[in-house]
Amino acid sequence: MHRPPHPYTVRPATPADAEGARRVMLDTFYRDFGYGYVPAWHQDVIDLESTYLDDPRHVLMVALHNGEVVATTGIRSAGPAHPPHPRWLAERYPSGTTAQLVRVYVHPDHRRHGLARTLVDRACAFAAGTPGYDCVYLHTNVDVAGAEAFWRSMAKEVFDARTTGEHGPGVGTVHFEIPLP
Repeated sequence: MHRPPHPYTVRPATPADAEGARRVMLDTFYRDFGYGYVPAWHQDVIDLESTYLDDPRHVLMVALHNGEVVATTGIRSAGPAHPPHPRWLAERYPSGTTAQLVRVYVHPDHRRHGLARTLVDRACAFAAGTPGYDCVYLHTNVDVAGAEAFWRSMAKEVFDARTTGEHGPGVGTVHFEIPLP
């Protein structure tokens, strides 16, 4: 398991971390993705507590620097939604037995310190220790700088939606699976 250098603390989020985690996520939607908050895609961000903290099969991991949340990663018991994703993909990764890795975001000032890899490792360990999960699934927008190389270093590609144009122009969605540890 990868460990971040001091002075970062990586742990499951508490209610006190919700505001900072939400800020990291919303900043990422606007700054890195360029499309901002989309209610249909991001409702978990508004209610982090009931989505991640109140469900024993879900987790929100955070990295803190001097007490401030600077990175996030979550696991939800949900597969990819159809639509917008292909039906066969939703059937391959059904909700309930699929641990979907979500919200892997690091504030720009704290990138290149191993935080994303550490958070993903810890989230995958959570999924492996939670009864009922068969695999870890994720999708990412590979148009975001560094995303594609990062995920290819950790996960196996399942489907490159860029080849079908299913998500429309400007959205480079690629779907991946990470074996449970």
